Parts: sequence; structure tokens; C-alpha cells
Amino acid sequence: MYFSLIIPVYNRPDEVEELLKSLSQQDYHEDFEVVIIEDGSTIPCKDVVKEYEGKLFISYFSKPNSGPGDSRNFGMKHAMGQYFIILDSDCILPEFYLKSVHENLQKNYVDCFGGPDNALDSFSSVQKAINFTMTSFLTTGGVRGGTEKIGKFQPRSFNMGLSKKAFEASNGFGNIHPGEDPDLSIRLWNLGYKTMLFKDSYVYHKRRIDFSKFYKQVNKFGKARPILDSWYPKYSKLTFWMPSLFLLGFVAAMVLYAFGFSIPAKAYLAYFLVLFWVGSIETMSLRIGILVVFAAVFQFFGYGIGFLSSFIKIRLLKRKPQEAFPELFFKN
Repeated sequence: MYFSLIIPVYNRPDEVEELLKSLSQQDYHEDFEVVIIEDGSTIPCKDVVKEYEGKLFISYFSKPNSGPGDSRNFGMKHAMGQYFIILDSDCILPEFYLKSVHENLQKNYVDCFGGPDNALDSFSSVQKAINFTMTSFLTTGGVRGGTEKIGKFQPRSFNMGLSKKAFEASNGFGNIHPGEDPDLSIRLWNLGYKTMLFKDSYVYHKRRIDFSKFYKQVNKFGKARPILDSWYPKYSKLTFWMPSLFLLGFVAAMVLYAFGFSIPAKAYLAYFLVLFWVGSIETMSLRIGILVVFAAVFQFFGYGIGFLSSFIKIRLLKRKPQEAFPELFFKN
């Protein structure tokens, strides 16, 4: 099976170098194509790409900025493969990645798959803490991509596979961002295509981020969800309310504590202690365990506030998503 790896890039030549290096070291002996789409970058990665032209078969395109979803679509339209593997530029691949994807597709072919993410030892403590909260069953990680037990699996575009057939049938990604991943998954389901999690086809996701950027990111995730629920009410779930309920419960617990009723506040304290304990054990670092607690607070509060503001504007006030949250939509 001939793979085309689709990688949109925006001002990240250093990341591209790490990703291409990991691709050049793959334990996979079939030919594959790498498609780099420079999405209006002012700091291009063309020189980095040239360094790997002798090691990899690379197609390089430069275009005006139109967002990651449209750039992925651009890459897939110009790719030669019959199966596309979509990656973020801040990913590094283990050497068995392509072999794992190939074997999974041979065993149980599916027109769209997604894989988990993991952290390398070289990642910063903050990156490791954020990776924990984004993947752990103790937070919202299970909903995002660490398990296939919660409803139908919705692949994420940092590590996603899509057949050419499914791409042409669905027209690929829409112009909402974030939210383009679940939007595509639901449209594929409605067209009769299946999605699946390949648990062992993981990537190392650097998440070029600090806590401030993390808050902004998850806040946008929260804003996008009620929009998707309004488009596809059939797939709306109560679990999407979890961060907002956590936030509202925390506020209520603090108010009750001020009036001398401490049980709810103690329950939240117990939860944070469990997060610290599990995070410290899994990362083998007390420092990262502390950072995990902060990351979880940013995650729940950022997503929860975004979700509530979007729910009010979109579901209750019936405002148009593009007018209520123009920052979530790229103009193609």
C-alpha cells in the first residue's frame, strides 16, 4: 500500500527537521511519499526539506495561509498515494510507526484510522504534564483519543489515516478549527465509512505549548463542541459537559466552603491528590506530578468556560457560529 504523508507547516522549520529525521529512520521497506504544505509561513522550511530530498521522496508546496484543514486538503489533492497519513509538524515518529500502520491496515482495513500520542524523555516537564492530562483516563484523555470505549472513535489529525476514496467522498476537512477532526469523522460515519483506533500506531507529540497557550487551545476546543453538537445533534453526548460541570462544581464547592461546608472542597482536593500521585508515578517525577495538577486545572477551566460560552451563544441564543466565534473559522 502506497502511503502519502500529509504535513501542513506554519513557521516551524525546526519541527519539520525532527519529523523528517524520524521518517528517514523508519523500519519500513515500502516506498512512501512525504507531502509538505507550507501554509503561508514567513519562516519557511524549504531549506530543511532540501536536506532530506536524497533520503525521502518529498513533494513541497507553498501556498497562502488558509488554516491546517484546508492545507491538508490541498496536500491530499496533490498527493500520489491511495492512502493518506496526516501528521502535525510537531510530531516525531517511532521507527516502527509506518510498519505498525501497514500491519494494522492489513489485518483490519478501515478507511479512516487514528492513533494515540505519547511523550519522549527529551520533552520538557510542562510538555510531559500536558501530555498526561490530554491522554489520561483521570481527565478528558479517554474522550480525546486514548481509548475506543467511549462511543465511536474520532481520530485526531495529529495522527490520522484517510483513504483517497473517503477523502474524495467527504471533500476532506471543513474550515472550522479546532473541531475539523470530529467534524470530518461524523461526516464519514454519515457516508457509511468506519473509523478505528490503532492503539500501537502512536506518535510522540511535542505540543509546542506552555500553560497560557494550552489554556487558549482547550478554550477553543470547548467553544467548538457546542457548534458541532448543533450541526450533528445525533452525536451529542453528556460526557462533553464534564469539564463545564467540573468547573461549576468547583465554584459551588468554594462557595460552600466559605459558609463552613467543606465536604465538596475536600472531594476536589482528593481528586487533585490522586492526579498528583498517578502523574508522579507514571512520569517518575514529583515535579511533573505537581505540573499535572496545574495542567488539569487549565484543561478543565479552559474547556469548561469555552463550552459554556459557546452553549449559551449557539444553543440558547441561536447565533450563527461564524458570527459568534469568527476566530474558529478560516476563510478558504
